Amino acid sequence: NGAEFSICPDPLEVGTFLIAFAVTGGNGKINNVNPEHLVSFLDKMKEIGVNFEVSGNTISVRPSNLGFKATKIQVLPYPGFPTDLQPQISVLLTQAEGRSLIHDPLYENRFQYLHELRKMGADIEITDPHRALIFGKTELIGNKISALDIRAGASLILAGLCAKGETQIGNVSQIERGYERFDEKLRNLGAKIEKV
Repeated sequence: NGAEFSICPDPLEVGTFLIAFAVTGGNGKINNVNPEHLVSFLDKMKEIGVNFEVSGNTISVRPSNLGFKATKIQVLPYPGFPTDLQPQISVLLTQAEGRSLIHDPLYENRFQYLHELRKMGADIEITDPHRALIFGKTELIGNKISALDIRAGASLILAGLCAKGETQIGNVSQIERGYERFDEKLRNLGAKIEKV
């Protein structure tokens, strides 16, 4: 028996690319998006000051002239803010003025990647296993770091894209488990990134 079905776009990949556009000060447009799957995420992006527009199934991002503002991120099960976009938005918060709080009660040891961001110069305090403070705005500096899991690895790529100098990320097989041809897609958008 045959069947026909549609696969919805991955909201985690969409969110990661929206943050990539914002954190690098770039312009970008993502088509075939279901914005209803990203409501809590887009609400936080607006609160931070990301300049974006939703038009039907398309989300466009433009550089923000006003800079980014610190905020509080409370991770919750869907439809709340997704734990799998928490590492990526943390990179954006390093570029926001003020003190941001991230509270992720869903997993133990979710903040291990923050130690890697610290190696790049991020001003971060892990207050307990589920809360971290991010102080910004901080200039990130390229360094040798390691991807600990899929989303943490994606966040380190975003940090490398906005950092001064070269960033080398080890254990990229972690990233490839969740992002198909991530480096190629970023290169097509103008990023200086290569897999070695």
